[in-house]
Amino acid sequence: MNDPSPADPPGRVVLDERVAARAAWDHVVRAGEILRIIDLEGNQAVDFLMYALHDDAERYSAQDTIAAQRNIFLRTGSVLFSNLGNPMARITATTVAYHDTVGGACSCESNTLRYGHHTQSQHACVENFLHANARHGRSKRDMVSNINWFMNVPVEPDGTLGIVDGISAAGLYVDLEAQMDFIAVISNCPQINNPCNGFNPTPVRVLICSRKS
Repeated sequence: MNDPSPADPPGRVVLDERVAARAAWDHVVRAGEILRIIDLEGNQAVDFLMYALHDDAERYSAQDTIAAQRNIFLRTGSVLFSNLGNPMARITATTVAYHDTVGGACSCESNTLRYGHHTQSQHACVENFLHANARHGRSKRDMVSNINWFMNVPVEPDGTLGIVDGISAAGLYVDLEAQMDFIAVISNCPQINNPCNGFNPTPVRVLICSRKS
């Protein structure tokens, strides 16, 4: 691991991995553990899903989370809910002002629609999610709306969504405390056609920390 040590990890580090630019990642996070995602170089969007370990028919729900928070942005203290209305994780700390719940995941199809047919062969977040989920027997039917850590998706007064330069910087992070055992799935976003990654996807670092001795 060549990256600098993270400041004040929230407990004993039990896993420390680097997720390459454009890559997928998945791992079990146990109740009470802290998942920290670190933006190593800044301005890198990280697409994120959660599936309950005991029964993956229960999974992260953007709708339930937004309704419970009464806000489309996630900040310190926000609770992430499942489609059954159960808390899955809580943001215990973040050094970024807010995170996105509505921008969705890029796909080959959406790239073609937004940026032209020449982008159809470009790798995208949906492909990363499908690759990671396949290891657990899940398919495209199991895809749901995702969180975009570090991504800046402003909403204009008329409801228009924008995708603009991120509000993160090198070394900033978000901490999630697991409220149940779940499988975390990451797509380290490969998008190069809009500024969500500064047109230059970069690696991120993932820690899982335990507060138990």
